[in-house]
Amino acid sequence: MSDFYTIISGTNRVGSNTIKVAQHYRDLLEAKGIETRLVSLEGWKSVEKTPEYVQLENEILIPSKKFIFVAPEYNGSIPGVLKVMLDISDYKKAWWGKKALLTGVALGRSGNQRGMDHLTGILHYLKVIVHHNKLPISSVDKLLNGTGVIHDKGTLDAIEHQLDEFIAF
Repeated sequence: MSDFYTIISGTNRVGSNTIKVAQHYRDLLEAKGIETRLVSLEGWKSVEKTPEYVQLENEILIPSKKFIFVAPEYNGSIPGVLKVMLDISDYKKAWWGKKALLTGVALGRSGNQRGMDHLTGILHYLKVIVHHNKLPISSVDKLLNGTGVIHDKGTLDAIEHQLDEFIAF
C-alpha cells in the first residue's frame, strides 16, 4: 500500500457542495504534508466496470492506505453512485483491512448522520476499519462562503480535530 490518502467525493452531481468539502479536506491534508488523491464521482453514469474504472482502481483505490469519504445525504442515505462504486470494485484488493474516515454533508440539520451509519455498515461488510469520529456537516450551503470555502470556525475546528485523529489512527 502507498502512503497517500484517497478522498472520495461521493456524488455524481456537477458542482456540488460535496466536492467543495472534499477539496477542503485535500488542502488541509496536503498542508500537513500528507499526499492525497481526490476521486470525484462527478458526472459518473456507469454501473459497469469500465476500463476507466479499472484504471482508477489499480492506480488509486488498491494502493491507497486510507480513505476519506465525503458523502451527501440522498433520501436518508448515500448516493447510489457511491454504492455502485463499492459494488463493482475488486473489494478484497481495494478495501479489505484498510481504514476510512466519514464525513456527511447535507443542506438539512442532520449532516447525513443516517447515511454515514449506512455507509459504515457497508464498509464493515467490506472489512474496512471505520474511524469512530464521523463528522456530520449540517446546513453545508450556509457554511461555505461565495468561493466555496468553509468559513465557519466551529466546523473548521471539528474538521482539524477529526483529521488529526485520523492521521494518528
